[in-house]
Amino acid sequence: EEQRIMSFREDTEDGASDLRKPFLHTGSWYRMGSRRSSSISSSQVIKDGAVSVVACVMIVALGPVQFGFTCGYSSPTQSAITKDLGLSVSQFSLFGSLTNVGAMVGAVASGQIAEYIGRKGSLMIAAIPNIIGWLMISFSKDSSLLYMGRLLEGFGVGIISYTVPIYIAEIAPRNLRGALGSVNQLSVTIGVLVSYLLGLFVDWRLLAVLGALPCLALIPGLFFVPESPRWLAKMGMTDDFEASLQVLRGFDTDISQEILEIKASAASANRRATLRFADLKLRRYWLPLMIGIGVPTFQQFPGVNGVLFYSNTIFQSAGITSSSVPTLLVGIIQVVATAVSTWLVDRAGRRILLIVSSSGMSISLLLVAVSFFLK
Repeated sequence: EEQRIMSFREDTEDGASDLRKPFLHTGSWYRMGSRRSSSISSSQVIKDGAVSVVACVMIVALGPVQFGFTCGYSSPTQSAITKDLGLSVSQFSLFGSLTNVGAMVGAVASGQIAEYIGRKGSLMIAAIPNIIGWLMISFSKDSSLLYMGRLLEGFGVGIISYTVPIYIAEIAPRNLRGALGSVNQLSVTIGVLVSYLLGLFVDWRLLAVLGALPCLALIPGLFFVPESPRWLAKMGMTDDFEASLQVLRGFDTDISQEILEIKASAASANRRATLRFADLKLRRYWLPLMIGIGVPTFQQFPGVNGVLFYSNTIFQSAGITSSSVPTLLVGIIQVVATAVSTWLVDRAGRRILLIVSSSGMSISLLLVAVSFFLK
């Protein structure tokens, strides 16, 4: 019993607790179930727990949908924005690239924000500048307001791109972690497709207003999902951590073993020694570090974001008169391919999917280069 109520909060020298409180705390509404052994079939327990986790993932996935909408927005709106606001091609290109500038700032700050106020609070902070940014774009009369709105969007996207994958990984059961982790990227591609599709029917100002809807829905949705149990355990909030885990796994699920595992993990993290720079020379440190940095870095080298931002222009440059249809096909193919990978990731493994997708990107880039060279 003593082990069950242990806390990982650290006390200062004067005895005051150094425990940080979550910025967005839902209180005790989810403390409706007590930890107990299941009285129903194990298959039903697994099903109920999966439904709860999936519901939470679907709510926070509104963030990546917003991310994708931001990526896809500039493609169908380029001609209209440049005409209405009198922008040159270089000025509009700056508008598109400012998302990445804001995202870099948001990504740098996201780690500290998510650790200090929690995953839910971090997503709340990300949603607000996104909404303001879209409204600034919609009501802009010149390039200055347009640029500021894009920067704010990028800042929110930078926080979202870190926080949502972390939250999903921390709430997902081990057997669903791969598939649910893929929902993040699937949601991004859905956001891109929706922006392409709506861009065919509405003007750029209305499209910007519609771009704020995912985050407008995300804010109230955050009040109905529990905070990450692993973050709560790390912060020493033992009662909230156990209640959160119970909600995620189902009220008829025995979570005793997982509680002990998470507590041990949190205690280990809090006792973790500081890594010296000299330690990076050791293979057990530098190899996973290089893989962790290298994979996402090299994934950006093909310039996929540039293709998404300016797919209309790319197809027009290739001599395709009606560029809207192939642009829409790009969005559809992305959604289908990501949905397939979501299904395959726990079956085929991560490594084979990376090899296949990297080979496919290389072939595609080669074909594009040859087609433009021969044109």
